[in-house]
Amino acid sequence: GEAISWHLQEILNSKKMIEDKPVERVVFNEITKNAVLHAMKTPRQINSELVEAYLARRALDHLIGFSISPILWRKLPGSKSAGRVQSVALKLICEREIEIEKFNIEEYWSITSIFSKNDKQQFTAKLSVLDNNKLAKMDLKNEKEANSALEKIRNSSFNITKISTKRVKRNPLPPFTTSTLQQEASNKLSFGASRTMRIAQKLYEGINIGSETTGLITYMRTDGVQLSTQAIDELRNEITNLHGKEYIPQTPRVYKSKAANAQEAHEAIRPTAISRHPESMSSYLDDEQFKLYELIWKRTISSQMQSAELDETSADISNKDKTIVFRANGSQVRFPGFFIYRDRNDDKILPNLVENENVDLEKADGEQHFTQPPPRYTDASLIKKMEELGIGRPSTYASILQVLVNRNYVEKDRGKHIPQERGRILTAFLNNFFGQYIEYDFTA
Repeated sequence: GEAISWHLQEILNSKKMIEDKPVERVVFNEITKNAVLHAMKTPRQINSELVEAYLARRALDHLIGFSISPILWRKLPGSKSAGRVQSVALKLICEREIEIEKFNIEEYWSITSIFSKNDKQQFTAKLSVLDNNKLAKMDLKNEKEANSALEKIRNSSFNITKISTKRVKRNPLPPFTTSTLQQEASNKLSFGASRTMRIAQKLYEGINIGSETTGLITYMRTDGVQLSTQAIDELRNEITNLHGKEYIPQTPRVYKSKAANAQEAHEAIRPTAISRHPESMSSYLDDEQFKLYELIWKRTISSQMQSAELDETSADISNKDKTIVFRANGSQVRFPGFFIYRDRNDDKILPNLVENENVDLEKADGEQHFTQPPPRYTDASLIKKMEELGIGRPSTYASILQVLVNRNYVEKDRGKHIPQERGRILTAFLNNFFGQYIEYDFTA
């Protein structure tokens, strides 16, 4: 935006059209009536540092794009280009593939038991101490060791030696930015980044909702997690109307961006009117639009809700001389807060346990596991990684991932990015001859 203003001013100056006129720039960070009116009242001069940052970034793009790409055409026929951010995304995918190829798979075992109380209520627990030693993940290396442990367990009698319960709070997540929306839509709805952006674009541009065509969400290319004060007031009123006063915190929640170089030019992605509930919009939206709108609506409303309160309980179940100890964990929701809008209910509830109470071992089983190599990147995990490294901008993630596939550098298989031979050769070539340009911190 700063760059566009500067270009316009340069052109108008060169045509001598604004010599005697005062020229100022108006900036607003959210597309709402109040924000636009306030911005008009408080204009400012063009910020030369922001313009220079843009020029520097453009110069780098040109130096890298125009200098390295022609070398690729000569040396690696069929390689189309080496974009500044695209090359780094490809490097991440190729490095992950090398990690997977080098990975050594190891076997390990875990032991889970089912205990029952006198009143026949059952609960499960995991083995945590064996022969007085705290068990690490890889300590039981094979079936023989697991069977030897199971024999000791089956020959023991158990009672509850320690119970601890603590009240914990779970806080809601901030509203969506471009990257967190793409990650969540990938994880929950199995939408790729491009598909998510295509649907979001339509929700932003406008949907015919009977009486009018109106945008249902705010601008969807943003790295800011902040919301306008007007939106927060609307949210707090809506939460109070729907669920009551105890569901809103005393003061509104304020979120700060974790990304070190976030520009925060726009507020977070939110419904333009929180009163438009997903159910009431469903007749105007197709299936994909409804799912994405519902995701955004729930995340936005929960971001301003009271924390959930849980009682987390852990119990130790030991044999007589405490050389074998099992650990059972469970939690109970005491106040749901924003959990009302959580999709899954994965709370494991323990029966009422009493210290020193004897319990019967109903069943003890060993389970074989193998260590897993790091997973290949999905759209969600790659975007998350790029954002952590401070690489790329909200508007570029989807198109960069698409370019890698279009140029046959990467193939997507069931949502996973697999580097192709051409992509791997390209990364090796760039690493060898132009390593500094595809360093993560240089690109960031």
